[in-house]
Amino acid sequence: MKNRRSFLKTTGLALAASTLPLPHFAYGNPQKKLGVALLGLGGYATNNLAPALMQTKHIELRGIVTGSPEKIPVWKDKYSIKDQNVYSYETLPEIANNEDIDVVYIVTPTFLHKKYAVMAANAGKHVFCEKPMAMTVSECQEIIDACEKNNVRLAIGYRMQHEQNTQTIINWAKTNPYGALQNVHTEAGFRIGSSGGWRLDGAKGGGAIYDMGVYPINAMRYATGLEPISLTASHETQRPDLFLNGAPEITYFDLEFPNGITAKGRVTYADNVNFLKVNCADGNYELAPFQSYNGVSGSTSDGKYLAPCECDQQAIQMDDDALAIMNDKPMIAPGIEGLRDIQIVEAALASGRNNGERIALKQY
Repeated sequence: MKNRRSFLKTTGLALAASTLPLPHFAYGNPQKKLGVALLGLGGYATNNLAPALMQTKHIELRGIVTGSPEKIPVWKDKYSIKDQNVYSYETLPEIANNEDIDVVYIVTPTFLHKKYAVMAANAGKHVFCEKPMAMTVSECQEIIDACEKNNVRLAIGYRMQHEQNTQTIINWAKTNPYGALQNVHTEAGFRIGSSGGWRLDGAKGGGAIYDMGVYPINAMRYATGLEPISLTASHETQRPDLFLNGAPEITYFDLEFPNGITAKGRVTYADNVNFLKVNCADGNYELAPFQSYNGVSGSTSDGKYLAPCECDQQAIQMDDDALAIMNDKPMIAPGIEGLRDIQIVEAALASGRNNGERIALKQY
């Protein structure tokens, strides 16, 4: 009989074309849990992912990968992590020999995602990668190729696609309960300060269009159920002394979809905003907020209320992804999701630099 690690590494990547991703409740309940190592112990790993892993049913925190030695004793003590499950970025390749670790979750700044995602895949571990997936479409493709080459699975951390009200919006794009979809309007952002670190540096994936942009971009795509065919964009920076290497503070972008559907978006580091509205021939619906860690709720033109879920989005996300691996099912947000959004980010940057030039988008 194959051992657990052999089974996980040989789960096939080839999936039936008609098979659709399913939320966690549609999967079976395997008895064993997967083991995950968090790579990068910054604020999101510390304050969101690690606590969520105390609630998950199908995956658990067993290892850490960090470049900050002072963090190691704190994490070891708090989460009972074994000495042999602690790695530095330099020793990451050695994780290939560790039976405890099935998944490496990449939680570094964006400009480092490709490097460590590829290293984890080459070590034979499944890869969860935070969004934005990488700096460029080319880097996204390198991650996808490395995972396919090593026969490991890849999921991008689009927690919203696992959330119940967002799942409703995704389903309505298929069922059209309010008639034919006409247009989408979505904005996301917050006011960032001088402590923003790498998020202020365009060379590291900074600027609102990278860090926050994937939320409205992804929302436009899942709210329509379509891929955009063209884009125009413009940038605005109200505090130029704060942003480095071409990182825009605010980006406005308009997408054209098939069937005459349009989408208008704004992403900002200058003010707080958070909504998704979908207008249809016979009504409309919205989520506001649509991408917060909690409280995602909405309403419809005929008076329905989409109540917020009293749940941990990150726990649901990681359980869904673990079950997809264990049951050999499609990921809800596979690598191609991240690549498609980064194509739009790159196009928005280019359009803004060229006075709002219309850019045709490739269909991946």
